[in-house]
Amino acid sequence: MHFEINEQYIKDLKLALEEEAALKVNELIEDIHPADIAEITKRLSLEEIKMFFDVVPGELISETIAELWEEDREGLLNSLTPEQIAKKAIDYMESDDAADLIMELPREKREKVVMLIDDVKKAANIVDLLNYPEDSAGGLMAKELFKVDINWDVLECVKELRKQAEHIETIHTVYVVDENNKLIGTVSLKSLILTSSNTKIEDVVNRDIISVKAHTESSEVAQIMEKYDLVVLPVVDDLNRLKGRITIDDVVDIIKEEAEKDYQLASGLSDTVEAHDSMWTVTKARLPWLLVGMIGGIGSAKVLGIFDISQHPEMAVFIPLIAAMGGNVGVQSSAIVVQGIANNSLKGPIAERLIKETGVALINGLACSLILLGLNILLGVSLMVCVTVSIALLSVIIFAAIFGTYFPLLLNRFNVNPALATGPFVTTTNDIFGLFLYFTIGNMMMG
Repeated sequence: MHFEINEQYIKDLKLALEEEAALKVNELIEDIHPADIAEITKRLSLEEIKMFFDVVPGELISETIAELWEEDREGLLNSLTPEQIAKKAIDYMESDDAADLIMELPREKREKVVMLIDDVKKAANIVDLLNYPEDSAGGLMAKELFKVDINWDVLECVKELRKQAEHIETIHTVYVVDENNKLIGTVSLKSLILTSSNTKIEDVVNRDIISVKAHTESSEVAQIMEKYDLVVLPVVDDLNRLKGRITIDDVVDIIKEEAEKDYQLASGLSDTVEAHDSMWTVTKARLPWLLVGMIGGIGSAKVLGIFDISQHPEMAVFIPLIAAMGGNVGVQSSAIVVQGIANNSLKGPIAERLIKETGVALINGLACSLILLGLNILLGVSLMVCVTVSIALLSVIIFAAIFGTYFPLLLNRFNVNPALATGPFVTTTNDIFGLFLYFTIGNMMMG
């Protein structure tokens, strides 16, 4: 059930903290989700938060810290001692979450926290994870997993799993390895339950398994898990030795970040920004593309300067229409291509894609041109202007579709993020060339 935070609740909690009433504090947060507790901590001072963490169970603290915004978490971590971080948070986290948290600390504090972790094996796992790049499979994986030897029988496996379960919260998959820790496959819990105890694991192992190398980029990991609808994905080294596993909750954030990044690029933001970022950060992200738009506007003005509009002033009325339609069609075409590239669903040669988009543009262009022709005739616009504008609109739509399709494919070919193509660049380029086509056709038909 959703928890509603009100002023009275915050007053009661602060009073309990002032009175150092640990029992009362724990009663107030009983059965409340860590995400809601994270929201509650935003209403407390740093001193109150420190007092709060002193009386709250460590497991709940670790979950709450994980739910905090990065900026809020940074301030909190700076106020806590290395011992508090190690004993109240790290000890209750899985290795991947612990490594992420430690990476947010200053180097000196980071080393002190690692030294204070009681579980030597866990500390070693965290240190190992810290050596991987943040945007790699190794940086995403957790070291905690269930694994059994292929030479064991079912009874031995069950006994070993009982031992391992003391340190692992959730059983996603049981991995099967050889004596060199090389990944062989998986075995289901169903098989372990239903198969006789003396059956060899080799006889029930599923060798059809998807894995990724530790150096695989996080975006590719997300694509693989999304494509094959995986809940968990094993990570191996170059020798196929099992190193860890990545769960779906680890990649959801990656998928979200990639989508936000592409959306911001398409909107004309050069860097990833948040609503709460500083004015300078937001300005720095927006300004480059605003300058691109300004340069494009100058280009459009130069195009208008080439042609003598005074000879046919009636054509000026349709300039906004031509510019808007060209930009809209270009963004539509490029957005579809970028989406296909992002989810790896874009198949076939470039020529085939261009032919298809040209066909779609031709149909849409004819429909829009004929509707525009009919409306202009009904409004009493001269027939020559009607025909000229309609032909120009058709030409602009076809050009915009071809350019909007080809340009992101070209960027992708040169390993440049194609999301750049759906931003102001496509709109601006289509404005310039669209107006050029419009007046060129106008001069040809009307003199």
